[in-house]
Amino acid sequence: MQADASVIATLSNDLKDVLQHLHDHPYPEVPNPPACKKRASVALVIRMRPDASYWPDGSESDGEPSGSFEDRLNGFFDRPWVRHADPEMIFIKRAARVGDRWTGHVALPGGKREATDDSDWATSARETVEEIGIDLNAGHCLPIGNLPERIVTTSWGKVTLMVLCPFVYLLTHHHIPAMKLQPTEVGSTHWVSLRALLSPSLRTYEHADVSDRLARRGGSLTRGTLRVMLGQMLFAAVRLIPTESLYCSSTPGFLPNSLEEHPNRAPMIRGLSHWWLGDHAGSARPERPLLLWGLTLGIVADFLEMLPPHNALKLWTWPTFSPWDVRFVIWIMSYSFRMRKLREIGLDQDHAPAAVEEGLDAIDVPNGRAPESRPGEVGIGGLGAGQLYSQLKQSHTGSRPRSRSSAVGIMLEGYYDLVRRAVFVTLALRISTGVAVTTFLVRRYRRR
Repeated sequence: MQADASVIATLSNDLKDVLQHLHDHPYPEVPNPPACKKRASVALVIRMRPDASYWPDGSESDGEPSGSFEDRLNGFFDRPWVRHADPEMIFIKRAARVGDRWTGHVALPGGKREATDDSDWATSARETVEEIGIDLNAGHCLPIGNLPERIVTTSWGKVTLMVLCPFVYLLTHHHIPAMKLQPTEVGSTHWVSLRALLSPSLRTYEHADVSDRLARRGGSLTRGTLRVMLGQMLFAAVRLIPTESLYCSSTPGFLPNSLEEHPNRAPMIRGLSHWWLGDHAGSARPERPLLLWGLTLGIVADFLEMLPPHNALKLWTWPTFSPWDVRFVIWIMSYSFRMRKLREIGLDQDHAPAAVEEGLDAIDVPNGRAPESRPGEVGIGGLGAGQLYSQLKQSHTGSRPRSRSSAVGIMLEGYYDLVRRAVFVTLALRISTGVAVTTFLVRRYRRR
């Protein structure tokens, strides 16, 4: 118990330093690349969960915002109950929607920017109050700063979808009004401790069906064939253990409609159909573990990397496929590439790359300007990004100044070219092996 209390107290102090740093050192805006007008924002909302032994007496009041940011931040963290409180972050689980491949996925509250929004900040606040009912413009909320902006693209592809802008907020009161979930967007909300997000014991993998992204123009036969040949893709993930959850009972799929739809009673034919045609709705099932991965993991990793021990990069691994032969060929063909990239992230960066996701790659954006050409090709599915070199980390490690950059963006640049070649090599090896085995068996049979 004392060890946990010490860890929480240290984490709270580090969190205050990180929030002050983010406020003092905003990341540059990434303007939209050519032929891409869409922007979206998400909110990373943090609260402090009081300890039972240091529960606030309820007499304190935030009142109207006053004083400098530093005074408000220090005044909040100087409160006795805050010094012993456990920092938490809120996530949403998307509502189940037919045809939506992101249905049931874990995400941060947010959405696309509308013409009525004055800024990307305004988009994050509007979307948050619309989706979960938390008013980020209220007096009990302190806007902190932003995290590196991302250029989101199609899987494997070169089509830019939008610029994604993450913003950080701190709730400065132990009690917030009851949340109101938007049933068409949000199936549930979950508060998760930062200690859990930083824990190595909760790191796992997400098995993602990427056949529909590899064969966008093909039918179910093409996608099913790809699913047989390549299996699923493995992405780094974090299993979430919420301290508090709220479910939207009016969301479709909150309860099974019949016994036949219950996952434990699904007939074999139904299971085979889901496997062949794809079952994106499976991630919305309530019994499925909450997994943080992809684009949202990238944003959270950017934030966690700023907290000691600065090892959020370990939240991420190079993505691969589930079949052993595909995985082995990718490992062999990418070995020297991976070693070179690990050395490369220790070199000075002349300019910070902007993170590019669904897969993640790096586009050079000198001095925060938009790239003059289209982004380079990126990867499959949403992948995580870890901000490896922040000014805050330098102050802890004493290293010489480096420009802030996305380490995973650097490491993934060019990786998917190798993945594609490895997939073709694997398929060629399978065909060659099949032909060789068939030829051997035919000759042996004829000798008889």
